[in-house]
Amino acid sequence: MNFQVLVENFMQALVAGLLNGSLYGLMCVGLALIFGVMRVINFAQGEFLMLGMYVTLYAVTGLGLAAWVGPYASPFIGVVLAGLALFVGGYLLHRYLVSRVTGTRAIGAEGEGHYAQLILTLGISLILQNGGLMLFGSTPQSVRTPLSSSAWELGLPLGDAAVFVNKARALAAVVSIAVTVGLFWFISRSRLGKALRAAADNPEAATYMGIDVDGAHRIAFGIGAAITAVAGGLVATYYPFQPYVGLEFVIIMYAGVVLGGMGSILGAFWGGMTIGLVQQLSSLVLSFQLQNVAIFVVFLLIVLFRPQGLFGRSVERT
Repeated sequence: MNFQVLVENFMQALVAGLLNGSLYGLMCVGLALIFGVMRVINFAQGEFLMLGMYVTLYAVTGLGLAAWVGPYASPFIGVVLAGLALFVGGYLLHRYLVSRVTGTRAIGAEGEGHYAQLILTLGISLILQNGGLMLFGSTPQSVRTPLSSSAWELGLPLGDAAVFVNKARALAAVVSIAVTVGLFWFISRSRLGKALRAAADNPEAATYMGIDVDGAHRIAFGIGAAITAVAGGLVATYYPFQPYVGLEFVIIMYAGVVLGGMGSILGAFWGGMTIGLVQQLSSLVLSFQLQNVAIFVVFLLIVLFRPQGLFGRSVERT
């Protein structure tokens, strides 16, 4: 294998890693928001991703968005609808179930309610998986778009070498970055975002300041579900899915959140980006089956030498 081919393969893997990492980063951001504000480990996060995929699919096909706005724009409108639907679903789910074992009701409970939270979110995950199987079936689906089967060719200054960038993945990555930047601005600058941070940093003091801590938790849970649904809808434009697809991504989400720094929004995004890069670059020397091994080798090394995560501080909170 000559030098030109090596460079071409490396650049192709690098581009693929950046594109995949952007989507992983957005998934991680949704989980990080829920954990950062509520300190809840949500096992159902992968199922929010799955529901975002199916809502996007049925918005495009069932609502006829492709006929109304065309095959190029319809998936992205479906993604917006998926985010809105999962925000409402996440808000109601927290209101009637998760709130029973979190927030002010968990104060004084054994383990501050974490034992009950783990069992509850695991149960929600299993219900959504099996409910999705009964409702949607086991046949893999995808959101068909002309962008998924076309690519930009970027020439390299090495003879006739080139890198191919899938259009659906590239646009999904751009949307992911834009959503992450928008969320960071919302959390750090807006009045509601500051209330969410106050509820995360010191719930008791936030209550004295007139902030509805349980209400803040509901909003955070809804936004976290919505962001993960948006990531799912974007992934659905180029990746086939079925009701158990969340299991393929939930471990990546948790690894990205820990890598970036627990409770850090931007850290979670960069943690997901790191995983995407390691996954794709490792394919240059490892078989497909061993890519996840490379991810967790890097994960263990980072945790060993920097337990607070790549971009976090030992005392950092969202």
